[in-house]
Amino acid sequence: MVPIRDDNPVTITPYVTFGLIAVNVLAFLYESSLPPQQLDGFMHLAAVVPRELTASFAGISVNQPVPEWLTLITSQFLHGGILHLAGNMLFLWIFGNNVEEKLGHVKYLFFYLTCGVLASLTQWYFAQSSAIPSLGASGAIAGVLGAYILRFPNAEILGVIPLGLFFPTFRVPAYWFLGFWFIEQSFYGLASLQTPTNIGMENGGIAYWAHAGGFVFGAILAPLLGLFNDKPREDYFYR
Repeated sequence: MVPIRDDNPVTITPYVTFGLIAVNVLAFLYESSLPPQQLDGFMHLAAVVPRELTASFAGISVNQPVPEWLTLITSQFLHGGILHLAGNMLFLWIFGNNVEEKLGHVKYLFFYLTCGVLASLTQWYFAQSSAIPSLGASGAIAGVLGAYILRFPNAEILGVIPLGLFFPTFRVPAYWFLGFWFIEQSFYGLASLQTPTNIGMENGGIAYWAHAGGFVFGAILAPLLGLFNDKPREDYFYR
């Protein structure tokens, strides 16, 4: 199921959401300009490598010019392919503006980056010795989804289901669409603990625990930052 848009208009210009999308796209263009060997080195430098993060937490030097803790942020702007980037930016475009409106620009940026860090740490917790780099904006965006489902559970989501040559559309409440997404991520995360392939952890793939963790932390953090406060804010640029 692929969302197309939500019926949930905003009264502000979501500059932070636009800026995050722009930075992600520019980072991907830079990645695309690198030759394969240099790209691999760049990914290992700027993405989260769990075993290196584990070593740094233990006070062991990993001989990297970028501090390993900083990769918890830099990794949020890297993507493994055009579909990876497009999917993440689509979700951010649809759901980010409404959360930005409720939190305000500054708090929203703090919220987004914090959710990304906590999502990466969740994934790291379940694969502390992995050498597979973890990257992507989906953990931070999962935090946005966790905030959205709390604040706008009944907002209508328009989406499409790709079925070969057919693309039937659907309309469902946000709590149904995002709730199903969260259950799916949690299920695959739990399944990964029971299988030798370690879905999304040791052999690469999707970081399901980062998605589930980001969603939960987003649902916890956003209300603390004023998600349900409808008073006019000074850090808005209205249009």
